[in-house]
Amino acid sequence: MIIVAISVVPLLVPNAFGHGLGGDQAEPISFGDMEVTVRTQISPSDITVGDVDSANMQIRFFDTITDENLDKVTYRIEVWQSGELLARNLFYDDDGRLDVKLKPQPGCNEANLHECTTYGGSEHVSAPGALFVQGAACTDDNLDICARPSITGPIFVKGGLYKITVDIEAATSPRTVLATLLSYDTFVSVAQEQDFFIQTANAEVPVVVKTYYDDIDNFQFDQSDNSIAFDMPFDWSPDYVDLVQVVHEEIRVPKTFAPYAEGKQFKGYVNGVEIDQRALLNDPYSYDDTNIVHFLITKNDLQKINETLGSENYDNKKMDLKLVPQSKVSKSSTEFYLVDTVNYEQVPTTVNISWDTNYGAGDDVPFDIAFFDENQNLINDIRYSISFIDNESNQELARFSGDDPQNLGIVAIEGIDVQKIHIPSQGQYRIDVLVYGTGLDYNPKYSGIGSGLIEIGSSLVKNTPVTAPVESTPAEIPAWIKNNAGWWADGSIDDASFIQGIQFLIKEGVMEIPPTVQGSGSGSAEIPAWIKNNAGWWADGSIDDASFIQGIQFLIKEGIMSIS
Repeated sequence: MIIVAISVVPLLVPNAFGHGLGGDQAEPISFGDMEVTVRTQISPSDITVGDVDSANMQIRFFDTITDENLDKVTYRIEVWQSGELLARNLFYDDDGRLDVKLKPQPGCNEANLHECTTYGGSEHVSAPGALFVQGAACTDDNLDICARPSITGPIFVKGGLYKITVDIEAATSPRTVLATLLSYDTFVSVAQEQDFFIQTANAEVPVVVKTYYDDIDNFQFDQSDNSIAFDMPFDWSPDYVDLVQVVHEEIRVPKTFAPYAEGKQFKGYVNGVEIDQRALLNDPYSYDDTNIVHFLITKNDLQKINETLGSENYDNKKMDLKLVPQSKVSKSSTEFYLVDTVNYEQVPTTVNISWDTNYGAGDDVPFDIAFFDENQNLINDIRYSISFIDNESNQELARFSGDDPQNLGIVAIEGIDVQKIHIPSQGQYRIDVLVYGTGLDYNPKYSGIGSGLIEIGSSLVKNTPVTAPVESTPAEIPAWIKNNAGWWADGSIDDASFIQGIQFLIKEGVMEIPPTVQGSGSGSAEIPAWIKNNAGWWADGSIDDASFIQGIQFLIKEGIMSIS
């Protein structure tokens, strides 16, 4: 099964920030000698429609200077989706942390969805109209039994981006009404799934698209390059792009599906523009039988795409995405655990750093960095910095610490990141990692420091010619082969005659095919029409040799053509 998960998290208003998946924090507002803000967090943080009966919404009102909550707070909470109001009510809490139980209830037949919503709790004696539940205060560990009000209605019954508006109507005393309303918008995302199928020559592969933002359309699988492509609504106007924090998409593919097997590398494209390697993360760790590829396209990436495509892209209302598998590579890796910075005792965090062994001295080497917990699961939303050091000279070559002065570290949303560093010479290098914590509140459970050593050799990328065999010796391919391809495409010669010509060239070494597993077919299967189209386009120069060879590889893998 292939699963594609997609999330787009726009800020939508200038005074909001955060990635908006399971939590968001609004920009602070001056209040006396304080800078106060609201943080909204949903638990569980990754909700898929239909998978949960209830969720917890935690809203914290605090001073960002001291990181201390304000107490005796009256909140007006509104929940919106796609411009439609789903819930609105007053709530009260004593300690600046409000927890509300959200219970999704589909099937609302009212024209105004908020009319289906009901609320649980009692009016607080000192805060008229504000709901409150007497009992044990809520913590992260007692949500099942603590005292909290509830909202039941058409919330989280549909995937997408939800806006949670929080107005602070009173604080420090339930009777103290603020002279100026403090109003915040925060955003969280909920996933929903769409079912598709991709058709190969021998099988129909089920595809599940998991989207956090909007419906996916025009899903396609191209057998010529084994690419997956789809589009989704998106506003490319510069004003809107400036408000987008990140576009996050996830594609899950069975490792048994050869083009997406473990060890494969990938290229990603947005509106035809190739995205940076850091924006495309491969996760072979989370499942034994599934590879996960993440698109993590930041605001900077989106702006660069607009710059590349020019103003004509501003009016585009779609985002076209494409994932193309590349060749399999051999990797080296180092793994080490972290220790705390006080007693230097081991913490439940392991860091794995891997790199393509084709890279070496003189190259800009991309290093894959993955963070695992005590159960060998990836740690989501981890915040870290990393240094690369020449172990012999002890000279620091590079340090990556993030570029947000208000929030320490680089954020690895899915627990995976890629950093590229120039390696000047062969030898041993040290990698130092500092994890600040996880989440918006820098939870310290996985924080710590650690180091690993790596050995870098000579570069195969620069020192060994990397040749596409057909393209490297175009003069050696006889003209009659392209003539044959054209005649075969227009039906002038039969399949057998064309295949015999290709077999001859492969056996004689005139045309080289990259390593391809021979299929077990009988050779009598029908050749797909797209192979003939490719041959015709190759014959008239519309596509290059590499694209044509992909078609030949397909025939070999499917057992339609034998090269023995």
